[in-house]
Amino acid sequence: MLLETLLPLGKVDPGLRAPEVPFDLDSIGENARLLEDIGYDGLVVEETKDDPFIVMALAAQATRTLKLGTSVAIAFPRSPTVTALSAWTLQKQSRGRFTLGLGTQVKAHIERRYGMPWTPAGPWIREYVHAVRAVWDNWQNGTPLDVKGPHYNINLMVPLFNPGPIEHPHIPIQIAAVNPLMCQITGEVADGIRPHPVCTPSYIEKVMMPAVRAGAAKTGRSLKGFQIGMKPLVATAANEAELAPKIRDVRARIAFYASTPQYRAAFDHLGLGDLADRLKLLSRAQRWEELPQHINDDVLETFVTIGTYDTIGRKLLDRFGSVVTHCEFSIAVKNNADREILREIAKNIQSDGAKP
Repeated sequence: MLLETLLPLGKVDPGLRAPEVPFDLDSIGENARLLEDIGYDGLVVEETKDDPFIVMALAAQATRTLKLGTSVAIAFPRSPTVTALSAWTLQKQSRGRFTLGLGTQVKAHIERRYGMPWTPAGPWIREYVHAVRAVWDNWQNGTPLDVKGPHYNINLMVPLFNPGPIEHPHIPIQIAAVNPLMCQITGEVADGIRPHPVCTPSYIEKVMMPAVRAGAAKTGRSLKGFQIGMKPLVATAANEAELAPKIRDVRARIAFYASTPQYRAAFDHLGLGDLADRLKLLSRAQRWEELPQHINDDVLETFVTIGTYDTIGRKLLDRFGSVVTHCEFSIAVKNNADREILREIAKNIQSDGAKP
């Protein structure tokens, strides 16, 4: 199991709460170099409040070996050609270290945040990935560009807008997924999958990966080298006293996710559909502060890896080491002592982890 992380170091998904540490664009180069020095496999960025391709460009400029990826960039608001160019540029700049992670986003956001018409995400992302790869094939090999489908008609590429071949033309594509249909489509067209934090090891192993394998079989693809990049829910701190507020916050995150219909399958898998129904009603009534009290300790520990710095590495390995290839994790580095703690955790996880 290889380690990657988001920035800022120690970042956790805040759910509805404000992030504990704001993201500082000026620190990207310094932190990327720190991760490279510690021995991390990669740095990833998700598209929330900053453009992920700009963040990756800053990290690429500051490093030489650290792998880089979006986890995820939202696909549909960008044309496939625009996304293809951003990824091509980053792959060229990083000399082959970039992975394009794509997410679909839900209907309300596509229509009301991006102002675009919605169609079902599964067929759309399948066509989208094919279109991106067709553009890359045109640039690298001169293959005639002829994308025709329900969503895209792309057949024009003049020399002025053709960046031409690059040294490392294979750019892996990963897709964020939760539900079986999206997992199947990922198996059909992608090089990796990024499960949502609510996806437990059992759900990944028994629901997601069988669907991925079915998709790969449908298109005759090999899953050799297929990556599973997990962003687990974690509560960790230097000691038990500092751990308590982390546990409080992650309880609220689980409650928020359980109230979200798009993640229902992960809760149904564990027989927690009734809990999801109750929390959905509370969220619709905007009774947000009441949600966490419905997450008992058993549910909390089912979804969250909890431990102090001296135990968290082993706990992450025990939970995810046999089901994922990459795990997002870091602690905040405020001084040299924190730096060495993170170095030791990273060393132990990456030297001892078993790949699925």
